Amino acid sequence: QVQLVESGGGSVQAGGSLRLSCAASGRIARINGMGWYRQAPGKQRDLVALITTGGSTNYADSVKGRFTISRDNRENTVSLQIDNLKPEDTAVYYCNALIHGTTGWLSDYWGQGTQVTVSS
Repeated sequence: QVQLVESGGGSVQAGGSLRLSCAASGRIARINGMGWYRQAPGKQRDLVALITTGGSTNYADSVKGRFTISRDNRENTVSLQIDNLKPEDTAVYYCNALIHGTTGWLSDYWGQGTQVTVSS
């Protein structure tokens, strides 16, 4: 019923930039919080950044000042601008959204993940 599709990952050198995007589609009435998480090999999935419907943001300490989350409520998209990439940012990045469906349900959705690889 609902899909989150991510794009924009890739391989870059340290100091470079990437922009990740995520588009939600399907039977969506409204989207509450949206966010990005990441999971490095052998590690748990961790929060990177969150954004509310009103645009309030929250970031992990490790990415503050380098990552910027934004959303377009009309297009049901969320983006993550990543600057000054470091090798420790290497991970699979996942989009997440808390979505109200057209028939009243509320559920948490994840994208399929996009790989970000940073070389030193």
